[in-house]
Amino acid sequence: MALKEIHEWNKDIYEEKLRKELLPEEEAEISRFEAEISRLQKGERDMDDFRKFRLNNGIYGIRGAENRHMIRIKMRWGNMNALQLERVADITEKFAPNKLAHVTTRQAIQLHEILRTDVPAILRGLMEVGLTSREACGNTVRNVTASHYSGISPKEVFDVIPYADLLSLYFLRNPICQNMPRKFKIAFESSPDEDWAKIGIHDLGFIAQKKIVNGKETRGFKVYVGGGLGSTPFQAHLLEEFCPVDMFLPTAEAVIRLFDRNGERKDKNRARIKYLVAKWGIDVFRQEFLTERKQVYMTGSGKEAFWKLNLEEYKAPVLKSPAPTDAPAVQPGYEDWLKSNTFEQKQKGFFAVNVRLPLGDINPGQMRKLAKISRVFSGGRMRTTIAQNILIHFVPQASLKAIYQQLSGAGLALKGAETVTDITRCPGADTCQIAITHSKGLAHEMGKIFENGYGSDPTFREVTIKISGCTNSCGQHHIANIGFHGASKNVDGHAVPHYQLMIGGYTAVGGVAVFGKRIAQIPAKRAPEATQAILDAFKAEKGSSETFLKWAERIGAEKLKAIVSPFTTVPPFDQDPKMYEDLGDPGKPFKVEMGKASAQLNLLAGAGCQAGELLQGLF
Repeated sequence: MALKEIHEWNKDIYEEKLRKELLPEEEAEISRFEAEISRLQKGERDMDDFRKFRLNNGIYGIRGAENRHMIRIKMRWGNMNALQLERVADITEKFAPNKLAHVTTRQAIQLHEILRTDVPAILRGLMEVGLTSREACGNTVRNVTASHYSGISPKEVFDVIPYADLLSLYFLRNPICQNMPRKFKIAFESSPDEDWAKIGIHDLGFIAQKKIVNGKETRGFKVYVGGGLGSTPFQAHLLEEFCPVDMFLPTAEAVIRLFDRNGERKDKNRARIKYLVAKWGIDVFRQEFLTERKQVYMTGSGKEAFWKLNLEEYKAPVLKSPAPTDAPAVQPGYEDWLKSNTFEQKQKGFFAVNVRLPLGDINPGQMRKLAKISRVFSGGRMRTTIAQNILIHFVPQASLKAIYQQLSGAGLALKGAETVTDITRCPGADTCQIAITHSKGLAHEMGKIFENGYGSDPTFREVTIKISGCTNSCGQHHIANIGFHGASKNVDGHAVPHYQLMIGGYTAVGGVAVFGKRIAQIPAKRAPEATQAILDAFKAEKGSSETFLKWAERIGAEKLKAIVSPFTTVPPFDQDPKMYEDLGDPGKPFKVEMGKASAQLNLLAGAGCQAGELLQGLF
């Protein structure tokens, strides 16, 4: 049967249908947004009040354009079907000037420079396919994330997706979390032996466990609290060794209620729950939590929702027509792609396929092609990942060559997913109001290193590189083996874009989060050279079984500084004016252009200081 016919058959059977009628609360949100825009245009609405309203609806401000916005679409725990991806493609093509969708490190999808008056129509389009931007921003429970290998990993204790999904829906529009001191991030991991969800950097994290209780095997979670990145990172603390699954909703609600009542509301610099845990100490916080949870449980919060939980494990899709297996026996690049981009599932005979998106970006044409490919090979099942990629799961092993052929034709068969080639980056100064540098530009130039042989060298495969445009760590630079965040320095009266280099960050199983050490500030134009010098030194000096992290720890910060020292100097402007330009913004001298509080952040970053987290919630 032709691929087109298979696609149409599977679409008819397994695809979520368009919703002809929205929920009353969804219609109310769209009407409210239209009314707020009208009031704003008439001068009847204060811009600061409108900002708070739009943030709770997942709408951010955009650099240099008061009437344009970023829309962040929540993909609950990364879940996405083909129809939803096609709708995002349609919206991107029609409303986003850059014609790109951006997958984030929290498994959401962002669209940039959206005209304010187009927002209501976009919200309706998303809701029609079961998507929402509600509470993707603001001082709310943000998009709940989970290991993208949950349900399919051979190492997992049990599939955490039903629990992540229930928690997402339980707190959506829930009155208890609409105006917290700051945002709140939750993650789920399905195995204590894996760390795909990076529990150690979350406000609240759940790791699947099993325990014998009264002679019966019982599901539960190891619970962590108080982690976070931002300008000042904190590792999460163990809150509870074993939380039975029927208590996980009261557990989350109790923590959120404690934070809502006791979190800092005057000083946004210290408003995250990590500061509350640090202030009280984990032992005091734990006692307060246990008392609070008793109250929550006695009121019955979450009980009704919990017993509606659908615990059916993931099963292979039964396609009306089997996935195709016909493909050329020899295809250039297939073996390398197979090693780096496929994952053998616990379900015998099936693989997950990691579609690497360079810089986290994907265009409408690629989205439509990927939607069709996913229908043909896996019933339209996909997930966004925190590595800013898209995962297709339940691909039959016999169809791997065929799906590679189709992905190649769509320009989506790039090897190196979840390896050193797969660089994480935030949107940066292209659109973000508080970014200092164009992190996308650095990520693009950094990628060229790995196109020239370094990407295929097994020495570097496990090294991680992450880039943020400012100190706030949206690109997760703190937990990168090699991390960069944007900064600015004044040289002879001229602003020069710099990146603060950090070495040695990582996360590990058991909620471990280790943050990179500050090594040096490097001019943006020379950051790729500095990275290449570090990799060269590692390859030349490492022991036979020494990892990058162990090597960096052994040689120490001073030696690392010496390696990159040749790349830290800036020539006078008249000798090399291009050094004063930012990567990704060529042809003009660099200057810091940001929204409110830009001067404060610039001064802090330029001095190599920790910038305040108050900036995270301004836009």
